[in-house]
Amino acid sequence: MKQKILLAAVFFIASSMLAAQPQIDLEVFAEDLNNPATINHTNDSRLFVVEQQGAIKIVDASGNVAPNPFLDISDRVKYGGEQGLLGLAFHPAYSENGFFYVNYTGQSDSTHIARFSVSDDDPDSADPDSETTLLTFEQPYTNHNGGEIRFGPDGYLYIATGDGGSGGDPENRAQDVTTLLGKILRIDVDGPSPYGIPGENPFVDQQEARNEIWALGLRNPWRFSFDSETGDLWIADVGQNQYEEINREPANSNGGVNYGWRCYEGNHEFNTTGCQDEEFYTFPVHEYSHNATGGCSVTGGFVYRGAEYPQMTGMYFYSDYCNDKIYALVHDDGDWEPVEHGQFSGNNFSTFGEDANGELYVAGISSGTIYKLIDTNTTATEEVAFRDVASVQPNPFSEVIKIRLKTNSAKAFLYDMHGIEQCKASSKNKIINLKTIDLKPGIYLLNIRTEEGNYTKKLLKH
Repeated sequence: MKQKILLAAVFFIASSMLAAQPQIDLEVFAEDLNNPATINHTNDSRLFVVEQQGAIKIVDASGNVAPNPFLDISDRVKYGGEQGLLGLAFHPAYSENGFFYVNYTGQSDSTHIARFSVSDDDPDSADPDSETTLLTFEQPYTNHNGGEIRFGPDGYLYIATGDGGSGGDPENRAQDVTTLLGKILRIDVDGPSPYGIPGENPFVDQQEARNEIWALGLRNPWRFSFDSETGDLWIADVGQNQYEEINREPANSNGGVNYGWRCYEGNHEFNTTGCQDEEFYTFPVHEYSHNATGGCSVTGGFVYRGAEYPQMTGMYFYSDYCNDKIYALVHDDGDWEPVEHGQFSGNNFSTFGEDANGELYVAGISSGTIYKLIDTNTTATEEVAFRDVASVQPNPFSEVIKIRLKTNSAKAFLYDMHGIEQCKASSKNKIINLKTIDLKPGIYLLNIRTEEGNYTKKLLKH
């Protein structure tokens, strides 16, 4: 009976964490950046902030911006409007090979996907002369360059391209599989030089199609991301005159998804000349209109998978460049419902970013400020009570959880979010070690039981 009561308590805590609604606010993290366009990390305490003019700055865990850039290629970047240094991705094996990749507009208006290397003797500095070009393609107009590049859970590099610009996709490039524009591309940077084509790409067997294409029918997918827990791909596609859209592609997708532009803007017909039947296209999980929100350009974000704010878990956060509002999509009975979390004027939010622990940040391109998303509704009572009993390292954890007790004896139990016990151990000299090497990545609940009571803390495994 005692075991059932304790397990019920864990269920109650878990359900409370998931059911409570967060109150989102922005906390200034770093300032005085110049047109921040994207944020990334290398699985350590640093954030790397891309400045659109052509530099990458390092921000430490306290929000201090390093005086010298990690990389400066402003001499080869064409900056202005929607052009510039737009994307940054670190190789999954960056700690071993030092490779990272950028997406920038060259002086001839073409898009460049290039690889650089970190310096051999300075982890805070990259070699600007180490550039190796993987892919270039012409941009017929100066707008709609896409910009995001990001490694997927499969280890391949995904690239957002945009439809080439102007308005209304005048040459219908987004629906044309013979061009790279208006697409999400997928390439193998570890394949033959300059890159390989994954054999599972959806158009490898079509002679006239570009084999790099993963998805099509996109207008200007300025920002996309992968859910670090599920692997789902989230694509925020900037609309034309009336509607902004957010698309979600499940992790088990075989690719080849057509998101409908220019036939459709969001869920609405735009130009259906030469288009196929409606069921041929995949429509967004969410759209919003300019008239209803004062928005004009969606800024895609991330699904929150951090450990600091459990009430935010599983929510997809995004913003709009024009109305400076922070939103979240919440999964509710099979649908994704939007929740508005306030307006933060004077920023023109350009990008979101994650740190190594899954905490979220958002950048204002006009203010030059990086903010951390926080939940002011998260109560610290349980956390404080837990700290009075024990300290836990590390969080997020990997192979082992080390618990240092402030009491003489205790037992520790680790549950998954379904309430199923994964491992347990008793104290020895006020130390408990839980071996977790075989556990899957995700959220867990640590329950410590002493003679005085039970204490629970949420932990994350990467």
